[in-house]
Amino acid sequence: MKIFSVRFAIFQLFKLLFKHKLVTNQIALSVSDSRESRPSPPDAAPQPLFISTSTDLHFLASRFLRAEDRTIRKMNEEYDVIVLGTGLTECILSGIMSVKGKRVLHMDRNSYYGAESASITPLEDLYKRFNIPGNPPDSMGKGRDWNVDLIPKFLMANGQLVRMLLITQVTRYLDFKVIEGSYVYKGGKIHKVPSTETEALASSLMGLFEKRRFRKFLIFVSNFDENDPKTMEDVDPNKTTMRAIFQKFSLGQEVMDFTGHSLALYRTDDYLDQPCIQTINRIKLYSESLARYGKSPYLYPLYGLGELPQGFARLSAIYGGTYMLNKPIEEIVIEKGKVVGVKSEGEIARCKQLICDPSYVMDRVKKVGQVIRVICILSHPIANTGDINSCQIIIPQNQVNRKHDIYVCMISFAHNVAAQGKYIAIVSTTVETGNPEKEIKPALDLLEPIEQKFVSISDQYEPTDTGTDSQIFISRTYDATTHFETTCNDIKDIYRRMTGSEFDFAEMERGKQDIFDESDEKSSHSSKLYLNLNHLLDSRIHIIALKSP
Repeated sequence: MKIFSVRFAIFQLFKLLFKHKLVTNQIALSVSDSRESRPSPPDAAPQPLFISTSTDLHFLASRFLRAEDRTIRKMNEEYDVIVLGTGLTECILSGIMSVKGKRVLHMDRNSYYGAESASITPLEDLYKRFNIPGNPPDSMGKGRDWNVDLIPKFLMANGQLVRMLLITQVTRYLDFKVIEGSYVYKGGKIHKVPSTETEALASSLMGLFEKRRFRKFLIFVSNFDENDPKTMEDVDPNKTTMRAIFQKFSLGQEVMDFTGHSLALYRTDDYLDQPCIQTINRIKLYSESLARYGKSPYLYPLYGLGELPQGFARLSAIYGGTYMLNKPIEEIVIEKGKVVGVKSEGEIARCKQLICDPSYVMDRVKKVGQVIRVICILSHPIANTGDINSCQIIIPQNQVNRKHDIYVCMISFAHNVAAQGKYIAIVSTTVETGNPEKEIKPALDLLEPIEQKFVSISDQYEPTDTGTDSQIFISRTYDATTHFETTCNDIKDIYRRMTGSEFDFAEMERGKQDIFDESDEKSSHSSKLYLNLNHLLDSRIHIIALKSP
C-alpha cells in the first residue's frame, strides 16, 4: 500500500507541475517511452507538450496503478491470447483483445516495435539492414533525424484505420499531417488529381465534353443509395458491372483508368467485371476523405508509420497486456491439433488462442506473390509537383503496359522522418517479371536524381490455416497498396474467425474510467498549448499545420 501511495503521489505531482506549466521539455521526454530522441519539427513554433506529455504521464501512471495488484508475470503462466510479432495488424488485434478483457501476452523476436511495418532509426541501421557498405555520408545529416518506413502507406482520412484510432483514442499518442497532393501518371507526365471543382475544370486529364460526362458520373455516385431505388437509375448494385456503369456515362478508357486507379484505388482492372457497388463505395471513401482536409484524402503520422503499432501497444498495456521484445520463439506448442502455448528460452507460456504474422508459422501459409519496394533518398521534391513536401503518385497499369499499378509515396523532413532538406520517396508494386527493378523504372525516372536507393523484394503470404481447429490466427503480408484498407479488412477477418462474430467498432471503445480525466485537462489548456494545431475529425485526431520552410 505504501508503494501504491508513493507512485500515486508521483503521478499527481507530475500532473500538478504540468498544470502550472512547470514541466519542461526535458522532463516530458524523460517520462516518454517512445519520443525521447526525436527532434522538433524544423522552423516550427514550440511543440505543444500536452499531446505527448499528458498521454505519456497517463500511460506511465496506468502501468503503476495496474501493476500494483498483480505479481510480475512470468512466461510460464496462462493467457487467453498470445500474440507473436508487433506489426500493425498484430498490435491492433492485441489492443482489441485487451480492451475486451482478455489476458494478453505479446512477444516479438525483434528488439523494436513494428516488424514489417517498422520505421528504422538511426539511418546507420537502415544501411546495415540493406547491406550498404560504409556509413551514411555527412550530407545525410544526423542519423537520429531519420525514421524510414519499410512499408510505404498512408491513412485514408475517412477510412477504417482512422476510425479505429479515434474509437480507441490511440490518437492521443499521435500527431498527423495531411499529405499535400495526389497525382496520376498519364502520357509520360504526372497530373494532379483534382481536389476542387476549380481544379477539375482546369485539369488536363480530360477534355471539355468528357469533364461534363464525368461530372454526371460523380453526381450519380455521390447520390447512390442502396436503400433508395430512386438513386439507382435502374442499376442493380450487386449485378451491374462497373464496366457497364462507365458505358452508361460514355466514359473513355483514360477516364476509366483515372477513376478506377486514382479514385477507387484498385491495383488491377479486375474490378471492371465485378459488381459496381464495391467501386462506388471506394470512390465515396476517397471523396469523403478528400472532403475532410481538401489537399488530399491521405494522412501520415509524424515520426513515421512505426508510431501506429506503438500506439496500439500502449492501448493493450493500459488494459493489462504484457509485452516482451527481443524474445526468441523456440516452438509453438500444439496438442491434439490445437495450440496450447509458446516456448521461449526454455519456458512455456500457455494460451487458448494465438495471433501471429506469417514469419512465425511458415508451414501454415502459402506464397501468393512478391512486392518490390525501393526506398529513395532525395535532396529535392519530386519535379512538377509544385515543390510540395509530400505526395502520392499512381502510375496506372495501362500507362506502362503492366497488370498492376506502380505507386510512389513521398514524405520529407517536414514529417520528422528525414534530416533537414531531405525527402524520402518509396516506390512499390507487385512483381510481374524476373527483372523487378526494370518494372519500376518509369517511377524511378520521376525521382531523379536519387541520392541513395534501398531495394527490397518481399514474398507475400496468406494463411492456409483458418484457425478454426488449431486456434492459430495468421495475418496476411502487407500488399503493395499505399493505404491501410486491406490491412483493416484482414484485421476484421481475423477477429471474425477468432470470436465467431462480425467486427464491431463499438467494442473497441475505451471506458471513461481508463482515460484518467484527460479530456477535462485537455479542454482547459487547449487554447494555450495547441500551437499551429487544427482540431479536426471530432477534435480527437490532431493534424499539425506546420508551415513549410
